[in-house]
Amino acid sequence: MRKQGETGTERSSESFPTGGELTRPSGQSNSRGKRPKRGAPARRPGGIRVLVMSDHALTREALCLLIRGQPGIRIVGEAQNDPNDLAAAREKPDVILIDLDSSRHDGFDFLSKITKKARGARLIVLTGAPPSEVYPVIRLGVMGVVSKEKPASFLLQAIEQVNFGEVWLDRSLMSLALREALFTNNADGTRQQDQIAKLTKREREVVALVGAGRKNGQIAEQLSITVTTVRHHLTSIFDKLGVQGRFNLVFSAYENGLASPPRIAPR
Repeated sequence: MRKQGETGTERSSESFPTGGELTRPSGQSNSRGKRPKRGAPARRPGGIRVLVMSDHALTREALCLLIRGQPGIRIVGEAQNDPNDLAAAREKPDVILIDLDSSRHDGFDFLSKITKKARGARLIVLTGAPPSEVYPVIRLGVMGVVSKEKPASFLLQAIEQVNFGEVWLDRSLMSLALREALFTNNADGTRQQDQIAKLTKREREVVALVGAGRKNGQIAEQLSITVTTVRHHLTSIFDKLGVQGRFNLVFSAYENGLASPPRIAPR
């Protein structure tokens, strides 16, 4: 059995700060116990609140057992993969961990329903499926995808990174996402251009900075506006472009030339 925190030679997952750079999960960025990046949500006194969802009771219990032993992370509830079961959480979760393989639902639509009901919570899915099969989930508000082939330390790091506002994806999954953003012909191109035309000059500046990996506080400082104003701009941008969440905004920006995608270094 691999000891807690040991990563061995596994190096194929990445945390992605929504547009800026790719960082390895080996402790070089936001390692547990280190000070979070500027713009990241502050740690709550009680730790990161996690809701575990799986249609398999044994899986839920195993995940809860793993997480309960970790400092700075605590379980606030467990439930089946049903949006209506979110009420099972004793407190509002910061992160929702979902066992994707156990779901009795057809397709991934239930994930978008969970995203809408759990406002503010960030989703991580745990799966044994190959990247090509789970790729669609990143369009449904999911911020982290963890392979069941990885050691437990990867899951624990993913919880922390996603809570900090970063996206945790396997390198091959990130490559698929960027490939679609850069090279896929968009059948709805005319409609998207009409939506983009509605953006003000200031909103375009905000989109570009989000695509460059800037957090709200950094955007406010660079544009000499308040964080509240940044939030208002983002709400307007989401509405005009018809996207859900910051991650989808980043890929929409890449697709439409509003921001430059990060460079993924060769392995």
